[in-house]
Amino acid sequence: MNRYRDLEIKWGNALCYSGYREGQSPETDVHPSYEQVKEDLMILSDRWQYLRLYDSNPHSETVLEVIRKEKLNFKVMLGAFVVAEMNNFGCPWGGLYSDQTLENNKRKNSATINKLIELANKYPDIIFSTSAGNEATVDWTDHFVPVDRILEFVRLIKKNTSQPVTFCENYVPWLNKLRPLAAEVDFISIHTYPVWEHKHIDEALNYTIQNFRDVDQLYPDKPVMITEAGWATNSNGRGINSENVSEEYQEIYYHDLNHWSQEEGIISFFFEAFDEPWKGFPHEDEPEKHWGLFYENRKPKKAMRPWY
Repeated sequence: MNRYRDLEIKWGNALCYSGYREGQSPETDVHPSYEQVKEDLMILSDRWQYLRLYDSNPHSETVLEVIRKEKLNFKVMLGAFVVAEMNNFGCPWGGLYSDQTLENNKRKNSATINKLIELANKYPDIIFSTSAGNEATVDWTDHFVPVDRILEFVRLIKKNTSQPVTFCENYVPWLNKLRPLAAEVDFISIHTYPVWEHKHIDEALNYTIQNFRDVDQLYPDKPVMITEAGWATNSNGRGINSENVSEEYQEIYYHDLNHWSQEEGIISFFFEAFDEPWKGFPHEDEPEKHWGLFYENRKPKKAMRPWY
């Protein structure tokens, strides 16, 4: 069974990719070089067919350029990282901005969507789908954007590009507030993180499956992908108990998720390719820094060592 036949998308191994190394960050506008991206993609090219990029920024442009020039066999889901257009008083780590900042963000988001459209039309042979945002409507986000505004983005992208359009979000909002959006996107993209919800590795796959089925059954006429699912390998205890993360647990979850996804024909983007030091709080064991299947120095973690 091909769940994505109507979208002309075949099943394949899928991975979230962001190549920021030590000293680099989208927040400081210091991006990986062509040669660094090429090194990354050569590492990944033998095992994955689909890559997900979060933003239409210079890093993503370099990725697309490398894929085309080096003739690599990747198809890309290209995202637009939209920033806060409303304050979110429920965000534990921020989410509050001045009126001027929010007004500036609206203009910035419009420019971001226009850039996504530009790249989708420049690389139609590589970009197989686009996303109008990432985790911008969930209750805890620090970059909250109203659902009606996301709808505007989706409609604008659909009007001006040929690829299927989605919106990447935690599974919970799809069960309630995103129903109007579900009617507009070509497919639904969910994020599921059992370890963030304090599930042990023994419960992890069943919890992921339940998250998927809850959304899939709610929208029987709409294909569903998993655009983020992963397992951290380190934690200082902030949000994730340090005893619940390890390379061994990541290896188990990676293989369990891959086996189930292939068996069910569900495209599941594993989060993520490489550790990213710029993320989260400064502590070296901050969990946001430790989701990669490879370390920041590009050496493989346990799940990848049989192949590298």
